Amino acid sequence: MRQWIKAFSLSLGFLACIFLPAGCGNWEPETEVDHIQVEEFAPGESEEKGEQTEGMPDDQSGMDEAGMQGTVPDEDGDAAGETGTAAASGEVGAAAGNEAADGTEATAGTGATAETGETGIDYENISITISAAGDVTLGNHKDQGYGGTFREMYDTTEEPNEYFLKNVKEIFEADDMTIVNLEGPLTLSEDYMPDKAFNMRGDPEYAEILLKGDVEAVSMGNNHRMDYKEQGVLDTVEALENVEIVYAYDDNIGIYETKGIRIGFVSVNQVYDGTAVEKFLEEGIKKLREDGVELVLACCHWGIETEHYPNAYQKELGRKCIDWGADLVIGHHPHVLQGIEQYEGKYIIYSLGNFCFGGNRNPKDKDTMIFQQTFTFSEEGEAQPGDARVIPCSISSVGSRNNFQPTPLEGEDYDRVLGLINKYSRDYHVEADENGILKVGVQTGE
Repeated sequence: MRQWIKAFSLSLGFLACIFLPAGCGNWEPETEVDHIQVEEFAPGESEEKGEQTEGMPDDQSGMDEAGMQGTVPDEDGDAAGETGTAAASGEVGAAAGNEAADGTEATAGTGATAETGETGIDYENISITISAAGDVTLGNHKDQGYGGTFREMYDTTEEPNEYFLKNVKEIFEADDMTIVNLEGPLTLSEDYMPDKAFNMRGDPEYAEILLKGDVEAVSMGNNHRMDYKEQGVLDTVEALENVEIVYAYDDNIGIYETKGIRIGFVSVNQVYDGTAVEKFLEEGIKKLREDGVELVLACCHWGIETEHYPNAYQKELGRKCIDWGADLVIGHHPHVLQGIEQYEGKYIIYSLGNFCFGGNRNPKDKDTMIFQQTFTFSEEGEAQPGDARVIPCSISSVGSRNNFQPTPLEGEDYDRVLGLINKYSRDYHVEADENGILKVGVQTGE
C-alpha cells in the first residue's frame, strides 16, 4: 500500500547513442512506502561488445549451434525471433530520460519520510519482502496490426489500467516492493530504430497499469529500451516519474525506500553489451553500498531465448554480482523459465520468463512465475536473506490465447510448472516444496 512516495532524479550532462543494425525480437509480428529515487553514476567506458540473440518463446524459433535464432513469423504475422549484433553500451548514456525532472521532486499521498541514517531505525524489527516478475511489454510491435493485440485489449476494456495485473495485484499489494522488467518504451514517437525486426511501443498512459497493479520499480536495461531512440527513453522515464515508479538502466541506479529501508538496484543489458556490463554492475553496486543502501538487487538481461538452462556466462556474471555485493540477482530475456541457484547464501534467478507480455498474441509457452523473498536486518542494518518462494503462474488467464493477464496457477497446472522450476534448478540443489518454498541442499560455488 502506497502512503508516501517521492521521485528524484539527477542528470549527467551528456547523451551517448551507439547502435549498430541489430535484431531485437522475442515478439510476435504480457505496505508502506516512503520514498523512491533514481541516481546516476558514470563508470569507466568499455568498448567490449556482446553478440545479441532474440527469439520467440514458442516452438517456431530456430536456433543454430551458436545459439543464434532466426526470424519465423507465426500464423498471424507475429514474429518468432531475429539475429544481429549490436554495439549498445551507453545507448543513451547516464542522462537520457532525466531532462523532464532534472533537479525536481514529486510527491504524492500522505505520510512522512521515515527517519534514516545510523540512528532512528530499529533494524531488527523490520522485514522486507521483494516480489520479482519477468518481462512486461505494455504495447506491441509496429508491424503487429491491431486485432487481438495488447493495444486492442486496452482500448476495448472498460477499466484497462486495472485489467492487466488484476489477478496478481493481491500478491503485489502484500509485499514491500514489486519489480518487473519493462521491455519496450512508452512513447508516442514514430521515429523507430531502423534495421530491427521488432520495434516495441506502448502509449505513455500505459504506465498507469503498473501503478494500479502495485508495481513500484522497473528494470529498463534490456534490448528494447532504445526501440524508439532517445525520445522513446525520455518519454518512458517521464511516464514512469508521473506515476512515481522508480527505474534503473546502465549507469542510472534506482533507489526505493520503504519502512526506512533503502532498496537499491542496477539494471543492465548483457545481450547487447556483453562483458561491458560488468562495469555498470560492479560500480553501481559499489555506489549503492557506499551510499548506505541496505538491500541491493542486480537485474540482468541475459541468456539465450527459449533456452531453459543458463549459459556459462550467465552463471559467471550472476555469481560476480553476489561477490560484488548484491543480495539478489534477477534475470530475464530468455522468455521462458530457467532455474534458481543459491550462491554464498543468496539467490540468482536465471530467468523469470514473460509476464504481462504484449509481444505475442499466443505464445506456445505461457509458463511464468513470481519470485518472492523476505529479508531481515542485523542491528547494523545489514540485509539477512530469509525465506524465498516461487508462485507458478501463466501469462494469460485463458489457455487458448494471450489475454495479457498473468494469473497464478492452481491444481495440475500449478504442479506442472512447479515441477519444471524444480527440474531447471536441480543442478543447483534448489527445490521448491508443494507450497513453493525454496529449500537448498548441498551448496556449491562451482
